[in-house]
Amino acid sequence: MTLNNASLKLILDYEVGGGQSYYERNLRYPVWPNGESGVTIGVGYDLGYNTRASVVMAWDPRIGEEKTDRLIPCIGIKGEAAHALLPSVRDVEIPWSAALSVFLDTDVPTEWRSACRTYPGIETLHPNAQGAILSLGFNRGWSLNGPRRTEMKEIKALVAAQDYAGIADQILAMKRIWIGTSIEGGMYARRNAEAALVESVI
Repeated sequence: MTLNNASLKLILDYEVGGGQSYYERNLRYPVWPNGESGVTIGVGYDLGYNTRASVVMAWDPRIGEEKTDRLIPCIGIKGEAAHALLPSVRDVEIPWSAALSVFLDTDVPTEWRSACRTYPGIETLHPNAQGAILSLGFNRGWSLNGPRRTEMKEIKALVAAQDYAGIADQILAMKRIWIGTSIEGGMYARRNAEAALVESVI
């Protein structure tokens, strides 16, 4: 999959604050985005949700073995345990060129394969809708199980039917999950942007 410009902008807006200038000011070093996140590097690359093999394959050629080895203890660690690990890797610099390369060459193809497995027929949707759903998966993962995933499960049939209005409605409906949380504002903004991108093709 090749992200179109609108989709790429949306994902970069929410994964790295819009692009290179924001990244270099705020995200050149590992961060912990709160909640159940792990230590996160690059363009939203969460070490808590990746395997050792995938981390080494993605990052070793781009930042070198020494830096990659420093990050290994963060793999699979989430939540407050990840927060506690952050100081041990806070000085590991990840250049923008490496971050963007991993995002485009590794993350997008990986997430796109997951999107195709989760939502058969997504490849026939307008690129704006593809990008919005990919953004959703980057942020929430691809599980359709459990009460927090009701809307994501509903989207499956809507993708097959190419029901853009329905997809947008379900993206907006899932904002219920973050009511009263510390990340409510950010999640509302992201879901609104994703729904608007889907609605732009109606």
